[in-house]
Amino acid sequence: MLISGSFVPVMLAVAFLGPEAAFFVAVMPELVFWLADRYRLSALGINVLSSGAPTLLGASLFSSLAPAADSPEFYLSLGAVAAIQLALNITTVTVLSAWLHEAEVVQRFRAHANLIPALSINVVLTVAAAGIYRSVGLGAVVFVLVSIFAFTYMARLVVTARERTRQYAALSWGVLSGLIRTLNHRDARAARHAAAVAAFSRDIAEAVGMSERECELAHTAGLLHDIGRFGLSDRVMERGRTLTEQDWETIREHPVMGADLLRDLGVYGPVAEIVRAHHERLDGRGYPDGLKAEEIPELAKVVAVAEVYDTLTADDTYRTPVSSFEALTELRRVSGTQLEGRYVEALAQLLAGRGVDYRHADWADFGEELALERRIGEAVGATSPTADEASGR
Repeated sequence: MLISGSFVPVMLAVAFLGPEAAFFVAVMPELVFWLADRYRLSALGINVLSSGAPTLLGASLFSSLAPAADSPEFYLSLGAVAAIQLALNITTVTVLSAWLHEAEVVQRFRAHANLIPALSINVVLTVAAAGIYRSVGLGAVVFVLVSIFAFTYMARLVVTARERTRQYAALSWGVLSGLIRTLNHRDARAARHAAAVAAFSRDIAEAVGMSERECELAHTAGLLHDIGRFGLSDRVMERGRTLTEQDWETIREHPVMGADLLRDLGVYGPVAEIVRAHHERLDGRGYPDGLKAEEIPELAKVVAVAEVYDTLTADDTYRTPVSSFEALTELRRVSGTQLEGRYVEALAQLLAGRGVDYRHADWADFGEELALERRIGEAVGATSPTADEASGR
């Protein structure tokens, strides 16, 4: 993005003003950025070096070639010098910024590989701007440069908004994972159960051919399906005590509390709806809304199968665990009334031939299933380095 705003003017200086002027045009924006942001001086040195040195070398090379103005060689030479200059810039800033941030050079090069299409566009823009200047004059070039700067400014606004979204997503997911871990202190099964339901839900969704987006929604809803239990009192959460009808009414509210919490924290809406409906039954005898059959979101039906199965088979539940075979027998018994039959059978096929660890979810780990950084990246829709990481800042 920064390259788009400054590279074309720099290359026009290379083509028409000579090495000294081109070096000045390349370095001045870095000094202005530093005056505005006041990032560390070591990074400023990297940025000045990575911008100024390739520009000086490129301008000197172009001057030595001395192609005739308006000839094909002029534009070919300018494009070649622009590509070389960009390659030197990327190499310099990658190596030096990796040293500054104590990162792996290879990893940085791979990250910058995503910029290749944008860099190629800048080479084309350079040649086109030079042609416009030679054919039409300074006014046309000013118009082109203003358009480029306007686009760059708008792109910076998008990146800033994306970074703020990333921060908000990090806060939201941090709060949610913190609530689950806190809930785990009150009920030692909470985190493992959430991880197991998430994994089973994703696998069932994949097995029946749902889209990648739906599989991810099933997984996320599985992780968060019981988060509403955080709002239950310690008396209700205590194991081994007899629950009153009023206690059960409170427990039946946890899907509503979980859905409201997710909506308040800004997590995408479908997850809240799935969490609200994961205790609904096909026969309409579930809670909290008494939904029937087609009224229940499909992914809520998936989570329900995963949740019931793990509750029956896990060692850390409130009841004596049963074998995987016995659990599937029970799930098939309530198919069509409580649970969706095709999701029960999909789970049965998944379990066939699998080891005890998978069938009883002893492997389930909340931190692994959470994969916080990946989730934040998906929420933001960006996996490339930030502007500061791409430069030396």
